[in-house]
Amino acid sequence: MPDDITVLGFDYGSHWIGSAVGQSRTATASPLEPIPARQFKPDWPHIERLIETWQPDQLVVGQPTNLDTIEQEVTRRAKRFANQLAGRFRLPVEMIDEHLSTREAWQIVEQAQSRQAKPDIDCIAAVLITESWLRHRQKNS
Repeated sequence: MPDDITVLGFDYGSHWIGSAVGQSRTATASPLEPIPARQFKPDWPHIERLIETWQPDQLVVGQPTNLDTIEQEVTRRAKRFANQLAGRFRLPVEMIDEHLSTREAWQIVEQAQSRQAKPDIDCIAAVLITESWLRHRQKNS
């Protein structure tokens, strides 16, 4: 994989999927827009527009786990989402543990004393997921 890559990261959820774009040069990411989902079904045309706009080299999906690391239904759905991304867009997709990313996103917003809607929190969580993947990649390069 080239040194400078663009990454789209996703925080998968039942009603909203947070999205972020990151780049490997600085290992940083920025929030994009929340993607609506109905009963765990993503708005695929919306995702396609993001992919066309950003032309990512890599996709990253947060893998939800709880403290005891037992796989739950949302974990299975996130894995299915990752598989669907790979199949639809023919891009490499990796999952990374997103343990407590949404809680951390809420803390970031509270510390900034900002009022954010739930979909925006999901995008902040997607930033945390993407940056975590980028740091992991840098460390293992």
